[in-house]
Amino acid sequence: MKLEDVKSVGVLGAGVMGGGIAQCIIQAGIKTIIRDLSEEICENSREVILNSRFGFNKSVEMGKMSQDQVDAAMSCLSFTTDVQDLAECDVIIEAIGGGLDGAIENKPLKIKVWGEMDAVVKSEAVFASNTSMFTIADLADATQRKDQFIGMHLFSPANIMKLVEVTRTDDTRDDVVELIVALSTAMRKIPIVLKDVPGDTGFVGNRIMGAVRREAMKIVEEGVATRDDVNTAMTQGFRWPAGPFPDGPNARSGWK
Repeated sequence: MKLEDVKSVGVLGAGVMGGGIAQCIIQAGIKTIIRDLSEEICENSREVILNSRFGFNKSVEMGKMSQDQVDAAMSCLSFTTDVQDLAECDVIIEAIGGGLDGAIENKPLKIKVWGEMDAVVKSEAVFASNTSMFTIADLADATQRKDQFIGMHLFSPANIMKLVEVTRTDDTRDDVVELIVALSTAMRKIPIVLKDVPGDTGFVGNRIMGAVRREAMKIVEEGVATRDDVNTAMTQGFRWPAGPFPDGPNARSGWK
C-alpha cells in the first residue's frame, strides 16, 4: 500500500494524543475517524481540536491558517463510538491512554484493543501504535498481521512537535515502513526509523530524556545543585530550550 492508496485513517482514542494526531492527518486532506467510548468524549475532542491553545481557531487568529483551510480540514474529520465504523479504514493508529488508574499507558488494554480491532478491520489495513514505551512486537502479537504492524510515536502536543519515531519489528514489511514514513511526512513531521527491541524501554527520545532526568535528580539529591540550577545549566550552557525539570522557565516555549 502506498500513501495515495490511503483513503481513510482510524484513530483509536479521542484524548490529547489522539485528537492531535487526527488534527495533523486531516490537514493533509485524509479522511479521519476518531473512535472513543462516548459521545461526550468525542465532542470534547472536537472542541479541543478547534478551540484549545493549539487548536485550529487559534491558528487562524495567529495567521497560520485561513478559515477555508480549517473548514477543509474539519470536513475530513468524523467521530464514532462504534468500532465497526473503522472496518474499511486503510490505517489504524492507536493512541489509547492509561485508563482510570492514572498510568500514562496500559499495555494489557492496548493488547486487548488490538485483538478486537484485528477481528473488525479489513485484512489489508496497516496497524500503528502511538505507544511511547511498549515493545511493538508484543502489541503485534495480539493480531494476525504482524507484518503490517508498526510503531508510530508522536510527541505531545502531536500537532506541534515534529518528530515521529517509526519503529519496525523483525516482521514489519518494508512497504509498511515506507507507508508510515510517507504518512508522517504528509503530516508535516520528521520521521526516524528505529528497530524494535524487547523490554518496554521506550524508543530514542524517551530513553535519552529518561537518562537525563535520572542524572538530574541524582545531582539534586546529592545537593550539588538545585532544580533551577540544573535547568539553567542546560539552557544556558548547552542552549537547550528548557531544562530537564518541567517546572522551569521555557519548559513549554517550544510549543509556540
